[in-house]
Amino acid sequence: MLRRLVAIVGATGAGKSAIALDLAQRLGGEIVNADSRQVYRGMDVGTAKPSVEDRRRVRHHLYDVADPNDGYNLALYQQQARETLEAIWAHGAFAWLVGGTGQYVWGLLEAWQVPDVEPDEELRARLAAFAALEGHDALHRRLAEVDPDTADRIDGRNVRRVIRALEVFEKSGRTMSEWQKKKDPDFEFLLFGVDVPRNVLYPRVDKRVEAMFEGGLIEEVQGLLAAGVPADCPAMSSIGYGETVRYLEGQETLDEAKERTKIATHRLIRAQDQWFRRDDRRITWVRDADGIDLQANIFTGACTNAIRGEGRP
Repeated sequence: MLRRLVAIVGATGAGKSAIALDLAQRLGGEIVNADSRQVYRGMDVGTAKPSVEDRRRVRHHLYDVADPNDGYNLALYQQQARETLEAIWAHGAFAWLVGGTGQYVWGLLEAWQVPDVEPDEELRARLAAFAALEGHDALHRRLAEVDPDTADRIDGRNVRRVIRALEVFEKSGRTMSEWQKKKDPDFEFLLFGVDVPRNVLYPRVDKRVEAMFEGGLIEEVQGLLAAGVPADCPAMSSIGYGETVRYLEGQETLDEAKERTKIATHRLIRAQDQWFRRDDRRITWVRDADGIDLQANIFTGACTNAIRGEGRP
């Protein structure tokens, strides 16, 4: 049984999903999501999730697998991703891993151990209060004192992730970087990054933000809130959703919500680029599907092993 995977990573808006769809249609295989927001049901417009039509053309996995109320994490993703991959390989196909959530990609490709640490709401509240009083930089410095490697990988403005890293250390006595020791996976993979210059990417995502607001993002957020999804839950902190909540609550105008969403998206692009550029040695950077086609075809044995168009996700 071939156990092979082609990963396509890069910044939001770079065109990863479209490239994967094109290649999967031509070479076969099935697409596996590695985006931490596209796992949520009901969050379609703001996460630029593949359309229903796209998912009919090629089998897609790990989209719409979590309720926004319940949350989602790396441990659950790793479990579901491994089960999905085993099922794909078992029927002779191969996988296209597609997404921009670095933790999900590397956690899978490097077989990270998942911290066996249950949430401690009291500790989290204390750390959140400290960040609110002293500033997120002060909280980030606390992490850097005990786990500099993890602190280097986390943007200090991402208070939730900083708190989780400190929680893991406090509760287990082991740093997050110790938990996430790299291992060799039990499958083969090729790794590609979609390289789009920022002077091209920023205007592209700005247009996408405008299209999202015009194309139903406000109504999508209203529906989620009406269904009982808390405005302050982690899923609703996703870019575009928090800004829309503030607009709906009258805290900012629609133009302000759009501008804040664009700025946050630019910030995310820089963080993703920083994350993936650390692995230039392993990533082959490409501009489009043509940069992947030949290597992926040879690597996967697509012509003889892929199963095309079998069913729906």
